[in-house]
Amino acid sequence: MDEDTEADRFFEELLHAVDQQLEAGETAYVRATFDRLVKAGLTEEEAREAIARCLAEASDRMFRSRRPFDEDAYRTSLDELQSEP
Repeated sequence: MDEDTEADRFFEELLHAVDQQLEAGETAYVRATFDRLVKAGLTEEEAREAIARCLAEASDRMFRSRRPFDEDAYRTSLDELQSEP
């Protein structure tokens, strides 16, 4: 499996995680971000992808630092997302 295929598969897994977060009550802030981005003009797919990129960055920081997932940092990065595709 080449690097691009692995990256694509990883991103698909992140999108699946975002879908789960959109439905979970514990992560209502993800739904709020999604709704805000769609209301501001992004398509639903663009909003999901933007959130997935934030999740990827937060996960990468977690693995590199060998620390627990920093939910506060994730929430901050979601709050900073802009509505430009």
